[in-house]
Order: sequence, then C-alpha cells, then structure tokens
Amino acid sequence: MFSKEEALQIKKDFWIAFAEEYPRKWLLYNTKIKDVTFKFYVDNKKAQVLLDIEPKDEEKRKIYYEKVESLKIILLEDYLDDVIFERNFYLETGKVISRVWVEKTGISINNKNTWPEIFDFFAEKMDAFERFFYENEDYIKDLEINT
Repeated sequence: MFSKEEALQIKKDFWIAFAEEYPRKWLLYNTKIKDVTFKFYVDNKKAQVLLDIEPKDEEKRKIYYEKVESLKIILLEDYLDDVIFERNFYLETGKVISRVWVEKTGISINNKNTWPEIFDFFAEKMDAFERFFYENEDYIKDLEINT
C-alpha cells in the first residue's frame, strides 16, 4: 500500500510521463457540447478512455446518447471494435450519466512496467474516439436533427 502522498506522486509522475510520451492536445473537454466530454481514467486495475454524456437536462442527455448510439455500427466497424455503450451509468456519487467507453484490464498505475502499455492504449483509443467524433460532430451537436 502507498501513502496518500506516494499515491498522489505516482499519479503526477504517470500523467507527466504520458504527456512526454504523447505530447499532443487531446479533445477532452473541448467538444463544444456542454457536459459532453472525453476522459482518460486509470487506477490499479484498469485503464479507460471515456465519452461521458452528462447534461443536467435529461432530455438532452437522452438525445446526445441516442445520436452516438445510432452511429454504433460505424464506431464499432471503423474506429473501436471493443466499445461499450451504457445509457444509464451510475457514478459513485449516485449521479446518472450516459457513457461510451473502451477498457483495458490487467494493468496498474502503480506498476511502472505497465505504463507504456497504458500510454499506447490511451493514445490509440482516444485518437480513434476523436476521429469518430470529428467525422460525426455536426450530426451529434445538432439537437434539431433527431435520430
């Protein structure tokens, strides 16, 4: 077990090393759709690349999720063949969001030997997610076009 300070330092070192290995600006919070964001996540069991759809307006969340879901075949066949869709994903806080993600298990942020594998996973999967988003963003963004 690591102390709180050691765990924080490991996380800091991890993200610095990732940025050095893949020095590019990721889309992340800059989707230009309020509360629709891409995220990286890693802990001591898994790494994930996430698309979180979490507008406070339930109807908007539903529409954005259904738009992405309507492109599922394209996403699976052309970008991410292992993507997972969940319309109602419950965060630890109890908040319900919609989430689309890919996951890699058997790695750990606490094991520096797995960092290169995590970095490659993050870069490959986020790049694919971003290409998918840019290719389809006009459709996803436009609330007037229903699925």
